[in-house]
Amino acid sequence: MGKKYSYVGISLIVLIFGIWVVKEFGSRNSSESLAYLEINGKKKKVPQFEFVNQAKDTISNQTYNDKVYVVEFFFATCPTICPIMTNNLVEVQNEFYGNLDFGIASFTINPENDTPEVLADYAEEYNIKHPNWHLLTGNQNDIYQLANKGFNIYAAEDENAPGGFEHSGYFALVDQDGYIRCRRDEFGNPIVFYRGSVPHDAPDGEGEEDPQIDILIEDIKLLLQ
Repeated sequence: MGKKYSYVGISLIVLIFGIWVVKEFGSRNSSESLAYLEINGKKKKVPQFEFVNQAKDTISNQTYNDKVYVVEFFFATCPTICPIMTNNLVEVQNEFYGNLDFGIASFTINPENDTPEVLADYAEEYNIKHPNWHLLTGNQNDIYQLANKGFNIYAAEDENAPGGFEHSGYFALVDQDGYIRCRRDEFGNPIVFYRGSVPHDAPDGEGEEDPQIDILIEDIKLLLQ
């Protein structure tokens, strides 16, 4: 009888240890399977920034410390892709609404027009309500430097572009340590950014026309594990 109980006890210990190993190392390996954006062989980390949000609060990169967050560049009067991008991010917001370890940073590329008051109206119009979703405005040169150099996401004034500005429709994913992350394609290469300018419910197209919101949500979950 004693041996029987000892075998049961050992089995239970082994089972508990096995569950811990799967949980600890399995989740760690899944998040580490996401690629890093690398520039000249070095992992790309988000540079320091400090801007004002729709509530006139000062928000910096340190606000997002220990959080997984998505970054976009947009402007409130954009007549083309920005409404699509915002609607896609609202879906992402709703997926992680109760999770305070998640956030979104939306930087306007037209800060002259997009004051905190304008951004507050924009947030209300699109039902932006996650406490960690900040619509950020400030010095235009600083924002463009952050976009083009900090995230390698294109943004520029262009009088010939709809609305007077040209920008990428991509989202960047940042991990808890401030590094830009992404998944790999079928060849093992990082996709770098997530396409946000295609409606989430659009049918799969060919190549660049495929919506990527579902995989963005999946990768956020990996980093949050």
